[in-house]
Amino acid sequence: MQSRRKLRFRLIVSFALFGFGLSALFAVASLYVRAKVENQLINQSLQNDVDQAVDKIIAKQPPVSELIEAWFKSDRTLYKMPLAWQNLRTGVHDIYELDSQGRKRHYKLAVQRKDGIIGFTRYDISREDLGKQQLILSLVGAVLLFSLLSLAIGLWLSRKVLKPVSDLANRLRDFRKAGKAEPLAPHFADDEVGELAVALDEYSNRLTSMVERDREFNSDVSHELRTPLAVIASTTELLQGSPDLTEKLRERLKRIERASRQATELIEALLLLSRAERRGPTRGETTEVGKVAADVIESQRPQMRGKPLTIELAVKEPVNVNAPASVLAVALTNLIGNAIKYTLEGSVRVEVGGGGVEVIDTGPGIKPEDAERLFQRGVRGEGAGGSGAGLGLAIVRRLCELYGWDVSMRPRTDGNGAVASIVFS
Repeated sequence: MQSRRKLRFRLIVSFALFGFGLSALFAVASLYVRAKVENQLINQSLQNDVDQAVDKIIAKQPPVSELIEAWFKSDRTLYKMPLAWQNLRTGVHDIYELDSQGRKRHYKLAVQRKDGIIGFTRYDISREDLGKQQLILSLVGAVLLFSLLSLAIGLWLSRKVLKPVSDLANRLRDFRKAGKAEPLAPHFADDEVGELAVALDEYSNRLTSMVERDREFNSDVSHELRTPLAVIASTTELLQGSPDLTEKLRERLKRIERASRQATELIEALLLLSRAERRGPTRGETTEVGKVAADVIESQRPQMRGKPLTIELAVKEPVNVNAPASVLAVALTNLIGNAIKYTLEGSVRVEVGGGGVEVIDTGPGIKPEDAERLFQRGVRGEGAGGSGAGLGLAIVRRLCELYGWDVSMRPRTDGNGAVASIVFS
């Protein structure tokens, strides 16, 4: 999972951790080198002292070092020395013992055995341990100081380093508010941020050109389609006025008229979506939902194709919306058309009231986890027949978002089937 922290915060934390880690590593290395070098120097010094003392005793000269604890001419007088010393070989040894007060003491003992002479030199390093503790405290203080210094430097550097990026983000934010993009590259240096600004300018130009082409294409297509649809509608109206039409021909002309009206409404709805407006235009229109639902039901009756299916409209209370009738008709046509297509037998009921409209069917129903997925482009319900592309519900969702309506689908709780609803805000 990617971090959601701001870039500046991550930069500051990274710099502070780097400073802390580096100073802590230096402190540990200093303690190690000090302990290693100090131990070698003390061992070498003690061994040299005891070696020189024993050589002088062998040469019958008095030892000059005051550090010599004892020396003996033979092992027979060794019993006078502490028991822990008696079996030590030549070299420097670390001795730990408890003093009279029960405290642990640490000292180094240098031993030299030569020509029957045994020499001992002892050095109490408690003072060195105290110095080591003071050094540790000093290094801890230095680590904390350098960590705070790294944090301060990180704060300053993050502000300096990220200033171009912040400026770029602010300019993009201003462009979004103003709704008009201006070139970014002239405001930045020829560096990585400048290259990003150039890339954003190129992307903006391509995107603007593509949007303009789409808008021109949609306008041209809508204009070209409206003309033949108007001809079809007017011709159908004239033919319906002929006195010698049979009832069968009259019904077919009505179907042609309804189809041309639906095509015109769909064109208008798609044009609204192509303009990508934040709020759907109303032009002061108030549409009665019950009337539009009744018209849509009549237009969809031929889709039943003789199935044992009934469709009814129940207007519990009048509901009016501030939107063109064409937009509502496209939305209801898709919802009611889907209910008819998926319901092989039973009923489809359209209920208007409570500030919304519901389409209730007795079809195979839907799974609760698939309810939201059905509004995605290209997704079709289980058992879908025909040549549909799975775009109907996606268009309904986009239209409802444009006008602030809430569209949803859910399985029925009182039997098989599904419920599609639109709640008008």
